[in-house]
Amino acid sequence: MLILITYCFGLALHYSVSKSNEGETTAGFGRGLLHGALMPGGMPSLLLGKDVVIYATNNNGRMYKLGYTMGVNVCGALFFGYTYWRINRLRRKE
Repeated sequence: MLILITYCFGLALHYSVSKSNEGETTAGFGRGLLHGALMPGGMPSLLLGKDVVIYATNNNGRMYKLGYTMGVNVCGALFFGYTYWRINRLRRKE
């Protein structure tokens, strides 16, 4: 189930980045934040052989990159924070 969910996140990321690259407007901080948060979901798609675009080449530079980096870090902090919280909770029960 988890693989299916992350595969769907990968498809959403691919769609969003592809649309950003096709459009006239450049991707800014907000889209960078979205693309960074969805980027870990691209891994199952990549492992299954689908070439998923994970970064908008049509971006405004530094602000997009800051948003992208922040999105990746926030997503990682939420995932690992939740994981460590669950592990500590299970240890306390023992």
